[in-house]
Amino acid sequence: MTAPLSRRDRRLRQFHPEARFGGFTDIDGHITFYARVHELLPADGVALDIGCGRGEAAEDPIGIRRELRTLRGHCARVIGIDVDPVGAENPTLDEFRLIEDTARWPIEDASIDLAVADFVLEHVEDPPSFFAEAARTLKPGGYLCLRTINTRSYLGVASRLVPSSAHGKLLSRMTPERKEEDVFPTVYRCNTRPKLRRALADHGFDGVVYGTDSEPSYLAFSAPTYAMGLLYRRLAPAGLRLGLVAFAQRR
Repeated sequence: MTAPLSRRDRRLRQFHPEARFGGFTDIDGHITFYARVHELLPADGVALDIGCGRGEAAEDPIGIRRELRTLRGHCARVIGIDVDPVGAENPTLDEFRLIEDTARWPIEDASIDLAVADFVLEHVEDPPSFFAEAARTLKPGGYLCLRTINTRSYLGVASRLVPSSAHGKLLSRMTPERKEEDVFPTVYRCNTRPKLRRALADHGFDGVVYGTDSEPSYLAFSAPTYAMGLLYRRLAPAGLRLGLVAFAQRR
């Protein structure tokens, strides 16, 4: 007997017919982001997963997406760092190191070829320290790849209006496939295009920052809200896009 489709999968099939073939849409944000990450990742290099978490990417049911989101096996070594010791359980890492002092990551100077911070920056209390540490640990010419929420988008506004203590329960209801333990408090200290561009430039990076929107999965709890999310994606100016993406190179 075929398992019933999740709410998100029902919306994908309803609004994105191509998702019937492979399970992903032509606007899948994971695929577009990590495809570029892989192109920048040297096969003999060392990758750093900043804010690695427990490794929920390994549970992605879509094979191509799970493969792209997993850097282990595509380079010499993947090191993960996090303030939460749950990172030690992450199966996508070769090594986990606990961050005990956010002002000094447990990573050697100029030892990293590529660093990824995937939806981490919105949780960072001290962005200058974050970017300083990224610059310190990356080799000259190394890459910093990050995605984060745009504080000027509808999701950023809603997140600031809802108390952080309620984020976990609310998001787990809106997106049942997302576990409550994967939701963390947000502060949005560097979450607009101008702020992010300035932070990168101030810490010795050359790169690009742009707004992006994938499927409005946060709105999948009903067909009308999902349709509104797709309309927002089509009409919103770049500065109000749901997500921000940055690819930058250490000078």
